[in-house]
Amino acid sequence: MRVEVFSDVVCPWCFIGKRRLETAVANLAAKGVTIDLEITYRPYQLDPTAPSHEATPVIDAYAKKFGGHERATEIITHVTSVAAADGIKFNMHKALRANTALAHRLLGYALSEYGADVQSRLKERLLRAYFEDGLDIGSIDVLASCAQDVDIAGAQVAAYLESDAGVSELADELLFAAQNAITAVPTFIFDDKWSVPGAQDVGVFERVLMKLSEKS
Repeated sequence: MRVEVFSDVVCPWCFIGKRRLETAVANLAAKGVTIDLEITYRPYQLDPTAPSHEATPVIDAYAKKFGGHERATEIITHVTSVAAADGIKFNMHKALRANTALAHRLLGYALSEYGADVQSRLKERLLRAYFEDGLDIGSIDVLASCAQDVDIAGAQVAAYLESDAGVSELADELLFAAQNAITAVPTFIFDDKWSVPGAQDVGVFERVLMKLSEKS
């Protein structure tokens, strides 16, 4: 079964949704239900206007978007609590707002050169870099280091991102998402047929996987 996930590396619900899907797969496996999944990640930018070379505190960006620091703190506190229930520790007080174009190009590179499993590992590392480590995921040095952590040569990554490689492909991917009514993330597409929007509960993912497995 193929699962395509439209998401962004600075989207808290994308991290939560990723973990819930993985938990659903693990729960089914524990019950003796093994589903052969190939999960790939496709790009979506929550904030394409974020500066490319100037990372700023996320709390300030949230305050500007949602009407002040008090409301921003409420939102961050809520999503941090939700993430904790799924075993993810957010440190959004030190997260840095950054443009995610380079990260998406790197994920595309990982998929084409190393395959879906490595891309999935890289996606996890980038999410942790942003939400847990407070790293600037708009920095080529940071991205190269994250790539090395999942056994992708950092020097090759730096050279790739410093060139124009993958730029037009990313633009095409973002256009594809827009043309196919992907307006919120995460969005999970199963076998090119069924769309599941949002970070659904683990039980929902379990039922979807079981139903589609039976159909196939």
